[in-house]
Amino acid sequence: MPHVRAKFTVESITHHQFGGRTVKARAVGDTKPENSQFSKFTPSGTLEFNLSSDAPVAADAFEVGKSYFVDFTLAEA
Repeated sequence: MPHVRAKFTVESITHHQFGGRTVKARAVGDTKPENSQFSKFTPSGTLEFNLSSDAPVAADAFEVGKSYFVDFTLAEA
């Protein structure tokens, strides 16, 4: 099965009134040697996802300006 790995940098984290958060990230698209393999295959793209206040470990796992790998693997139903 194909596996695709991308690298995204968090651009913003919005904290909501009841404790949840929305994270927005953009695909790494620069020419630094350590990023060349990612920017070659994912030159542009955005992610936006919400984290529940019921999952504080997940909510605290992201920081603005930091980069994270995102792995896509086929999920069999």
